[in-house]
Parts: sequence; structure tokens; C-alpha cells
Amino acid sequence: MNKIAMNTPLVEMDGDEMTRILWKMIKEELLLPFVDLKTEYYDLGLEHRNETNDQVTVDSAEATKKYGVAVKCATITPNGARMSEYNLKEMWKSPNGTIRSILDGTVFRAPIVVKGIEPCVSRWKKPITIARHAYGDVYKNVEMKIEEAGKAELVFTDKNGKESRETIHDFKDAGIIQGIHNTKASITSFARACFQYAVSTRQDLWFGTKDTISKKYDHTFKDIFQEVYEKEYKEKFEELGLEYFYSLIDDIVARIMKSEGGFIWACKNYDGDVMSDMISSAFGSLAMMTSVLVSPDGIYEYEAAHGTVQRHYYKYLKGEETSTNPVATIFAWTGALKKRGELDNLPELVEFAGKLEKAALTTIENGVMPKELALITSLKDVTIVNTQDFIGAIRKQLEAIL
Repeated sequence: MNKIAMNTPLVEMDGDEMTRILWKMIKEELLLPFVDLKTEYYDLGLEHRNETNDQVTVDSAEATKKYGVAVKCATITPNGARMSEYNLKEMWKSPNGTIRSILDGTVFRAPIVVKGIEPCVSRWKKPITIARHAYGDVYKNVEMKIEEAGKAELVFTDKNGKESRETIHDFKDAGIIQGIHNTKASITSFARACFQYAVSTRQDLWFGTKDTISKKYDHTFKDIFQEVYEKEYKEKFEELGLEYFYSLIDDIVARIMKSEGGFIWACKNYDGDVMSDMISSAFGSLAMMTSVLVSPDGIYEYEAAHGTVQRHYYKYLKGEETSTNPVATIFAWTGALKKRGELDNLPELVEFAGKLEKAALTTIENGVMPKELALITSLKDVTIVNTQDFIGAIRKQLEAIL
């Protein structure tokens, strides 16, 4: 068969460890035989980020602005152990945080639901979509270690040189401090993205912060959301029979556990990071979650919501067999291909991406799956396969569908 044509490249961001291995397998087995794949490639592996002083991350984000659609592999955010392991020049910041800051978008994550993998929370009947603010907070923090007694202050100097000060803490001994920030423009963009996504998908929107404790920082999020809702979306929500619900984050968490799902849960940046892992794991697996960053300018960056699967990578390096779940990474590619097809008016590309997703889910529903899914499936007749064989089984399904 002729390969499906592409007009405009995707921005391709390669990553680290086991997900980098999956990335190569997926391209070679599931994409290149069927699509005349056009990408602008950026190596976001930690070694190359270190070599370029992390400029490659910035370049990949700028390229995403240019082309409008990107697909990203999972990457390492280094800690102290990684500093030694990779002989890093410095402890580079999260590449996801850098990209999200440049694109100023909102991350929408939803479970990939498949027959035979039931949610751990028995009341959940429908997927819960996490809307994660993608700018600021701890991902753009500034930190200091305090080695002795002293006074830590929060200082703001306006454009006229006037200073405002707040005491953070009078240290009697060593400690640590952290400064975080956000902007009104970014929070407003986040709010609009959430309300618009709720309207387009016909889902209720829930949002929670800790405004009773953080009376200025978190309360600003609450106020901006309410203002955007009242001025821009209340009439549309009422017309569609949708609800916007705000409460404290701890109350939201409690309500989530007793809900049936089927709504969008808007979260601040770190809350969304943690809670999306909880939602995906409770629905079955961290490797069964879609993730897309959407900017106010209509730019899309698709990625897998999980990490680099370090443990499997070390086994792979030893020549040992691995059974790693590639579904979220496959869906990152299919999401990007669908969007590229939609923007470029290429229905064949959109259709192919949908068929690849169907092939992956059908393979699981037929009882052929990686070990992590086999441990939690309700299916009776299951065959556990290694990574390569699972991707091979998906290819057979895809060829049958095509």
C-alpha cells in the first residue's frame, strides 16, 4: 500500500531511558511502514540537554510554536543521583516545565479506557479528565539552602523602585526557602482553556485550591476563575446544562472518590502533576493516559503522562526481557497525527491514527498485554508478552484493520 502523505512536519522530541527505546520501536513498527512521516527532530535525552546547556529544550518549544503540533517522549528531570550518573554540568530544570512555560498552555489528561481494565474506585463509571495549569509554581521556582541563623524576606521592587517586603521566616539555624510565582495572564488563560474545553466536550468543570490557607496566591486563582466564568461562560454553561463547581482542594479530592466521573478536574500545576498520576493509576495504569498541552494560540504538544521507566531500562541494558506498556506513548503519536491531519485537512492521516488506537486497544481486549496490565485485568484468558511482541501484536491488528 502507498504510505499516507504528510504536508507539515511534526516537532518530534525524543527522550530518555526505556521510553526512548519504546519511541524507536513505535516509529519503526507502527508508523514508518504506513506513514510518510515528516518530523523536525530534537533530542531531549538528558545527555544532549547537558551538552547544549538545555538550549535544545528551548529550541524544541520554539519549533512547536512554528509548526503548531509536537509529540514528546518522556524525559528525565535530574536529581542529585542523576547529577552523578550523567556527569551533569548542573541540575537542569524539568524539560516539561520549560516547554510549558514557553507555550503557556494547559495540560489535559484523561484515562485510556479499555475493556478488561476496571477502575480501582468502583463508583467511577466514566473517565475523569485532569486539566493541569502548565505554568509557574514549583516548576519555575527559585530555591536557597540556609546554612545559619538569619532573616529571610520576600521582596518586590516595582518599576519606580518602590519596595514591598514580607518576612518569610526568622531562622534560628539552618533551613531552606523557596520562591514561586505565577501571572494573572497565565491564570486567566488557564481558566479560559478549562471553561472552553468543558463547553467543547460537554462536561462539568470542578476546580479547587487551598485559598483558606493561601489567602493571596491560591485565592487569586479562585477569583480569576470566578471572574472568567461570570463574564464569559456562565450563560453558555447554563444553556448546555453544565456546572462549574469550586471548593477547597481537599474537599474536591474527597468528592472525587465518591463521584461517578465524567467531568473535568482543573488543578494548579503541581496538584495536576500528582493527581493525574492518581487518576491514571486508579483507572488502570500510568501508561494508560492521554496527555496534551494546549496553548492559547492553538498550539498542541502531545506526550505520555508517565516517566521514563528507569527500572525496565536497567533490565534492558543487561539484556533482560522487559514487558513495558507503550500505549500512552502510542497515543501521544496518534494524538499528534490526528491534530496534524485535522489542521492540514488530511483525513487519511486522521483515520490512520484512529485505527492505530483501535488496534492497540483491541490487542489488549483480546487478552494480549504487557505484564502490568495482566496483573490488574478482569479478563480470564490472558497472554503476557514482552515489549517487542506486544508492539508486534498491535501491528498485526493494525494491518488487519487497514
